[in-house]
Amino acid sequence: MSQPARGNEATSTNAHNRDLRRGAIGVTGILFFVLSAQAPLTGIGGALPLAVSMGNGAGVPAAYLVVGAIIALFAVGYIAMSRHLTAGGAFHTYIGRALGPGLGTGSALLALWAYNTMQACMYGLYGATTSALAETYLHLTAPWWAWSAATMLLVQLLGSLDIDLGARFLAVLVAAEMAILLAFALTTLITGGGPEGLAPAASFSPAALLSGAPGVALTFAIASMFGFESTAIYAAEAKDPARTVPRATYLAVSVIALFFAFVSWMVVSSHGPSHIADQAGRALRSGDSTALVFSAVAHTLGGWAATTAGVLMATSLLAGILAFHNASNRYLHSLGRAAAMPPLLARTTRRGAPFVASGLQTALALVLVLPFAALGLDPVLTLFSWGNGVAILGLLVLYFLTSVSVVVFFQRTRLETRPWHSRIAPALAAVLIAGLATLVLTNFDLLTGGAPSTATPLVLTVPAVLLTGTALGSRRGNDQAATPTATSTTSGPDPQLPDA
Repeated sequence: MSQPARGNEATSTNAHNRDLRRGAIGVTGILFFVLSAQAPLTGIGGALPLAVSMGNGAGVPAAYLVVGAIIALFAVGYIAMSRHLTAGGAFHTYIGRALGPGLGTGSALLALWAYNTMQACMYGLYGATTSALAETYLHLTAPWWAWSAATMLLVQLLGSLDIDLGARFLAVLVAAEMAILLAFALTTLITGGGPEGLAPAASFSPAALLSGAPGVALTFAIASMFGFESTAIYAAEAKDPARTVPRATYLAVSVIALFFAFVSWMVVSSHGPSHIADQAGRALRSGDSTALVFSAVAHTLGGWAATTAGVLMATSLLAGILAFHNASNRYLHSLGRAAAMPPLLARTTRRGAPFVASGLQTALALVLVLPFAALGLDPVLTLFSWGNGVAILGLLVLYFLTSVSVVVFFQRTRLETRPWHSRIAPALAAVLIAGLATLVLTNFDLLTGGAPSTATPLVLTVPAVLLTGTALGSRRGNDQAATPTATSTTSGPDPQLPDA
């Protein structure tokens, strides 16, 4: 009798070592993972000057609200589908169930490509920021890539541990950076704004939104939303996912859109709407784009605040890197469980952390960063800007495919009969997201420094990854369909995808 007991114990252990930890994270924890992916201080300090200078000037705050509204519309169908499908790789699970396992696998690889390029580009900006801080305050001189490599080890450690530890760590970093930005913004609002007052019409009127190059501003606004979809990615580890995921999603979209719109409006007001574009251009030409925001913070709160913001800029990037690392881990774990990638990736620690996927994720980050370090390229002008553009384009393709999947899934299953949730909202979202993708493509050369010879190959990586993954997934599906075991369970769960 002891032998069967050992066999049962082994089976239990193996099952445990493939499962993520259930009930490990609540609404607040998921919200901090999402907010850290946005890296608020990075988005305001690093991206806002580019959006103002190359985009629509004082009208940038309105772009955040427009994109927030579109993403909220997308979230209606996304959340409705999440109630019926719970897996670590939300995009590829939804697309695979609705549009076929081949396209599901292709979507999973595209999501990994988008998350990895975003993570790599953040390593570039992080390395440059940390290197400058260390030289200024610690008198330590080291290349940017050395700081990036050292941080990869820290991220690997945190990504391999209990998800609660990662959530608490991110909560501290995100709370600190949001606190200083809100302190600046609220002080500016209470004191009546800068030299031209608050001037809300200069930032939120239709004329302000459509001035200059609104497509550029909308592109950077999309980047501020990058990662909100991770609410569903953590559904398998959430406490009461049927309630946690919808609440966290809508809360994340609302907080991100309103936060970026409000803080960017106060930055515009601090400098003055008629001067903000010139000030942004001056900051970019000086080689320190953060000067636009940090000078406003220093003027409002004092020099200490600008110094603190500089340090928090580095921690903001670290929080964002860790968030994308964790999201990619869940995709890799999900693919491992579905056997779409080596099953070894599904192995977890006793506390339910996907440690094998975490190791591979760190290796992928190193592979993407290493060429830029070896060739001595500028980490901000090349790695950061190129990776950012590719990641945004890849994510929009996934948003579009997911919106289409929602319509197809509910039309086929009838699990959701409310027209707004199952057809109208996702269809409208698909159309609007296609429009945003068109704007990104038309402005892609600006994101990569204006060189078509660089922009074209980068753009082509998105369809190349999607089509390669689709071909691999379709081939695998055909191979399984040719075996008796695959054809005898036509009514069971899709073998390509994690169980719902």
